[in-house]
Amino acid sequence: MDDAKRLAAALNLLVKERQFSNSKARAAARQDPAVNWPATAQLNEDFNPEVDGMESFAMNDGSICAWQPGQFRYAAQRSRL
Repeated sequence: MDDAKRLAAALNLLVKERQFSNSKARAAARQDPAVNWPATAQLNEDFNPEVDGMESFAMNDGSICAWQPGQFRYAAQRSRL
């Protein structure tokens, strides 16, 4: 779960920026080698940015860096898959 905590901390710094967007979150996550992209695609297969806000990211250690819509931040969670 350390991978998700680390990515959540990095993304939460970006959330505070004025022009934060899903594409900026995704670009930042692409820099992290611990993101499991096939699992992230599966996790977000019915993702709708207008409803869901931001994507969540699946990590290689099985944890998830999950978007918390009501709190406007990311948090580490155990896998839902």
